[in-house]
Amino acid sequence: MRSPSVVRPEEAAVPTTPARTGVWLIGARGSVATTVVAGCAAVTAGLHPPTGMVTETPAFAQAGLPPLGSLVFGGHDTATCPLPQRAEELTAAGVLPPGLAPAVTAELAAADARIRPGGPLPGDTRNDDELISAFATDLTNFRIGLDLERVVVVNVASTEPASGGVGLPPSSLYAAAALRTGCPYVNFTPSTGLRHPALAADLAAGRLPYAGQDGKTGQTLLRSVLAPMFRQRSLTVRAWSGSNLLGGGDGAALADPAAAAAKNAGKERVLDEILGPGVEGQVHIDDVPALGEWKTAWDHIAFDGFLGSRMVLQTIWQGCDSALAAPLVLDLARLTARAHARGLTGPLEPLAFYFKDPDGTPPTALADQYAELLAFADRLGEDDR
Repeated sequence: MRSPSVVRPEEAAVPTTPARTGVWLIGARGSVATTVVAGCAAVTAGLHPPTGMVTETPAFAQAGLPPLGSLVFGGHDTATCPLPQRAEELTAAGVLPPGLAPAVTAELAAADARIRPGGPLPGDTRNDDELISAFATDLTNFRIGLDLERVVVVNVASTEPASGGVGLPPSSLYAAAALRTGCPYVNFTPSTGLRHPALAADLAAGRLPYAGQDGKTGQTLLRSVLAPMFRQRSLTVRAWSGSNLLGGGDGAALADPAAAAAKNAGKERVLDEILGPGVEGQVHIDDVPALGEWKTAWDHIAFDGFLGSRMVLQTIWQGCDSALAAPLVLDLARLTARAHARGLTGPLEPLAFYFKDPDGTPPTALADQYAELLAFADRLGEDDR
């Protein structure tokens, strides 16, 4: 009779801890970043479902994405309000549910301890290269000090005016630091970031995956669904006008006409590419501080039906921008990290699903972008099957 086999201690299965992925947020103490950190902790702990996270749907189960619990947050910001306090403010504003901030205060405090001063602040005498070097050092210390497999830099700071001055704008300084340290980069804002001409050579030489720009969370998301409908039904759109009423930091930032122009460029691109140039109408952005963290987007669409009959479609989108953006930021961080692990480089065109003004030449209609995103998920998981 054969004796039962004995498993020696050194041969026993040793549980493995998933490699950890850093997410470095530019604007790390803002509303979006705070909601990202609090939301990730809440979903990981099972306190809330991952509503709005496309990467948590079954189609992405085999994509090999880093688990939410393996994400480690840090970042740059010029603000000083600690994340736990910011989370309490967002709770009072109705963005975070009651009781969530105290439940995840340890995770918020840990992320806050990793936030480094951004810049340049008024009176800062450092030149561009000195600022980039300082930001790059912060990124390197974050990755090495916490033994992270990789770090994805995500810009969620307030919109800056279109670049036109001497030197690099702040968003491009942070993007240059990402390039210098070999970190994949996501620009969730309409700010210049990697698109500054001075970064073109480094971007080409860096061979990193990147995605952007300007997250598609509300009005433009709806436009990317409705515009193809008019085109496919052969209905002539005569005019498409819109208004945005914004509160909070985004409303204040977009009160600057130059910043608003950068924001509107992506909104207009969607209609131009789907319906063709020549559709009348503009988007107006108004700062309404009383709205706080909420926004209202209104669209008025004038179109012709059969035999020239005049018709109108109006839409109203009311929502909390931080709560709309946070799940997308988590999706993008995970997808970009996985693309980096697979050795992909250049613009991640399949991530156009998330952006108003995406890199590369992807399709514009949301349904077509979603199909490309699903194919990308299959591609990301191919070597794990």
